[in-house]
Amino acid sequence: MRRASLISAISYAAVVTTVLAGCSTSQPAAGPAPANLAQTPAAPAPAKQADPVTLTLLIGSTGTAYPATQAMAAEFEKKSGIKIKFDIKPDGTEGDNLVKTRLATGEMADVLFYNSGSLLQALNPEENFVDLSKEPFVANLLDSFKQTVSAGGKVFGVPGGSSNVGGILYNKKVYEELGLKVPKTWAEFIANSDKIKAAGKTAVIGSYKTTWTSQLFVLANQYNVQAQVPNFVQEYTANKAKYATTPAALRGFEMTSEAFQKGYLNKDFLATTYDGGLKMLAEGTGVQYPMLTHAVDALAQNFPDKVKDIGVFPVPSDDANINGFTVWMPSAYYINKKSKNVDAAKKFAEFAVSPEGLKAYMSKSKANGPYVVKGVNVPDDAYPAVKEMQPYFDSGKTSPALEFVSPVKGPNLESILIEVGTGQKKAADAAADYDKDVKKQAQQLNLPGW
Repeated sequence: MRRASLISAISYAAVVTTVLAGCSTSQPAAGPAPANLAQTPAAPAPAKQADPVTLTLLIGSTGTAYPATQAMAAEFEKKSGIKIKFDIKPDGTEGDNLVKTRLATGEMADVLFYNSGSLLQALNPEENFVDLSKEPFVANLLDSFKQTVSAGGKVFGVPGGSSNVGGILYNKKVYEELGLKVPKTWAEFIANSDKIKAAGKTAVIGSYKTTWTSQLFVLANQYNVQAQVPNFVQEYTANKAKYATTPAALRGFEMTSEAFQKGYLNKDFLATTYDGGLKMLAEGTGVQYPMLTHAVDALAQNFPDKVKDIGVFPVPSDDANINGFTVWMPSAYYINKKSKNVDAAKKFAEFAVSPEGLKAYMSKSKANGPYVVKGVNVPDDAYPAVKEMQPYFDSGKTSPALEFVSPVKGPNLESILIEVGTGQKKAADAAADYDKDVKKQAQQLNLPGW
């Protein structure tokens, strides 16, 4: 998703990562980190260096990852004596090209902060980054994250910041007024939407003026796809599985169509922007909004007295036993394989996922979702919607968004889904069109089987 690859370029947070070609947004500074960080055993303080070492770290300056990493680096220096010198890269394509050039010329910094998922794979991690698989601290990372920073069975990165999930943001106050419960199945979601519509409110907020927002039913349905077709990612990447011929994957297109056909969308959904959609949600004129949870940040900034009224639930499947979140993973810190300071960089990586390191990071970056480090829960001052996600992470009911585990992503998904979401194209036809769209992209990447 273009915005998600914006997360990716997520993140996001991550994520975003395409929809998300990367959905990252600015985040307000968080308060002191909560006591729950102390529940994770503290990492041993990095040993003082005999000779002063300065690590270089290449990072973008948009959003809160930079100030949060600065805060963490300052604490790391106090404990280890190792300094961090920051090198700022541009965002977007220009930044991607700079990273690739520096890797090719041997001029990469000691540590790189960059996207996880398919964008990492384009950097040939086995050739360019240090394998962290055998480092003890890697065992503390969630498996769902590790697979997005792995290649050839090796782990190359540690997370920077929180995750970001795709789901349905909803107005809890209106839900309570109408006596609604969080749906566990699509049928229950439809029943809720009928009641919301009957009450004179918009059941499903459409904001197609901001085109990337058309993709959420499809992209955030990935958990349901993975739960029903465990080998879908591998088969899809190898050109053996298709959206049009995989019922679980086709459902996202059908959901997009059904929301329109049943009259759930706001009448001006083609003229409504992302910001306009958030305003509807905050004010309760619109009640359910398929969206990434980085949106909670914007709600907190623009509607601080309303953010407590906003919750989130997963895109429902047709089976109540299949209920979990699709996750846009955070970006990560990678160690340059050609660095002369690999040992010092590993100490930094260990600190980044320690309670002390995360506490420093949280002081400048508020969570948009749970953290992907075992034993680290969302802070006590986290947004209510973010707290609602934690149980899903604790119980393993999460799956990475497809863009984090497969390089196959067509450029025209958002426009195809706008055709579906306006009744111009049937769901099955649209899915078939998207299968053709991704074929072009896969062939450009010279992927086997295409």
